[in-house]
Amino acid sequence: MTATVTTAVTPAVTTPPAELRSAGLEHRIAQDPGRFRVLTGDRPTGPLHLGHYFGTLRNRVRLQDLGVDVMILIPDYQVLTDRDTAERLGEYTDGLLLDHLALGIDPARSTVFNHSAVPALNQLLLPFLSLVSVAELSRNPTVKDEIAHSRQSAVSGLMLTYPVHQAADILSCKGNVVPVGQDQLPHLELTRTIARRFNERYGNLFPEPDALLSAAPLLLGTDGTKMSKSRANSIPLGATADETARLIKGATTDADRHITYDPDTRPGVSSLVLLAALCLERDPHEVAAEIGSGGAAALKRTVTDAVNSHLAPYRARRVAYAADLTYVRSVLRTGNERANALAETTLEEVREVMSTFR
Repeated sequence: MTATVTTAVTPAVTTPPAELRSAGLEHRIAQDPGRFRVLTGDRPTGPLHLGHYFGTLRNRVRLQDLGVDVMILIPDYQVLTDRDTAERLGEYTDGLLLDHLALGIDPARSTVFNHSAVPALNQLLLPFLSLVSVAELSRNPTVKDEIAHSRQSAVSGLMLTYPVHQAADILSCKGNVVPVGQDQLPHLELTRTIARRFNERYGNLFPEPDALLSAAPLLLGTDGTKMSKSRANSIPLGATADETARLIKGATTDADRHITYDPDTRPGVSSLVLLAALCLERDPHEVAAEIGSGGAAALKRTVTDAVNSHLAPYRARRVAYAADLTYVRSVLRTGNERANALAETTLEEVREVMSTFR
């Protein structure tokens, strides 16, 4: 009798198409950065935090330093998508400017601007809305998530049309690269759809922007949920060393005294370990092993020291910029002038190809 030998077959690991396209885009950017214009930004609804820093902000500086034309939008109109008033708008806008300048954004190489100062951008919203259906807007998963976390019992039409406004942001300056996380891909796909439909209907005017996927790991807030400006669970970049220590001290952990890095079963502890590892530029498993049986108190001391040490140079630059808000605000005025010129040119081209609106 011949024995039958069964060989286990390991399933092939495949890379999702979006990640493959992003990797190819990264390669093309490295080869010829001058061909690319990035559009990115943050709503001025609160102070930027460590999740922003490791998730997007450092990447903006990297792209700028590579030679990419980086456009950073402060979408002040979009503050109203999920709230009734734009509270503390001036304060939060100043904070966004301070953070970007302190982190290394150079106004000579990058452009910072805001929605309300660029009328032509917002006027593009109207023709773009004619290119999408209500059903397409309603089933956007990112919009559904935003609505679920909204402060309001009923959301406005601005929330429903949020992705189309983002398309106007990107296409007003003919951006061809948008850094996003996986959760933002539906927004960008709608922008690509709008660009494609406009080109098919009126003439080839807009690029179909590509997604540059962020490989940044997820950092949880101090309550163990996603770190967010609006959930009061973040560690702001501009916090003092003492404020940072207080926030980390109150962070959620668990009852197991031995510290390990296991994001699936110990998310709170692992997020803190990861934060320390990112600041120390070390492997999170090594950081956890060093803390070992020291417990949550030792973990939080390690994280506090790592964060405060890592951010010390940035915070010093931020304080220096904050002492000269006249200069800081002039950066935004100059950026608005450039964004206006780009958007007005684009709007004139739109009117030309649409004929009836010349």
